[in-house]
Amino acid sequence: MIEIFTDGASKGNPGPGGYGVILQSGQYRKELSEGFRLTTNNRMELLAVIVGLEAVKSQNHEIHVYSDSKYVVDAINLKWLDKWQKNQYQKIKNPDLWKRLSDLLQKYRVRFIWIRGHNGHPENERCDQLAVKAATESDLKIDENFEKTRQNQN
Repeated sequence: MIEIFTDGASKGNPGPGGYGVILQSGQYRKELSEGFRLTTNNRMELLAVIVGLEAVKSQNHEIHVYSDSKYVVDAINLKWLDKWQKNQYQKIKNPDLWKRLSDLLQKYRVRFIWIRGHNGHPENERCDQLAVKAATESDLKIDENFEKTRQNQN
């Protein structure tokens, strides 16, 4: 079994943001993080899950994803994502990321588990540290889909 712990952060909403991910399986542990110059907290929460799943090399494992984001966990567990797919992701925020996540969920056996954020859970706290630090780096990437969509709305 593989455990993936995730968190996203942004300074302002929108603002600079980042994600943090921990992958664990037995003795194996890997941390991932990345920051973006302009994004939202929800995008970073979603991207953390996506990056975590994309880092899994084998499809033969059960995966548990732990997130403090009700936005992400409820979308899966309450089947909102299924409805959004049927409606071709119309009238929802972050369709680019939901499509990407949906494609990944076809490959793996994934269970989503909500954990309370900032509640002393060691991996969640570490993911938060990674996300916040990534958001403050000097070489922030461009969240192209977000900035393009935002530009088109103005």
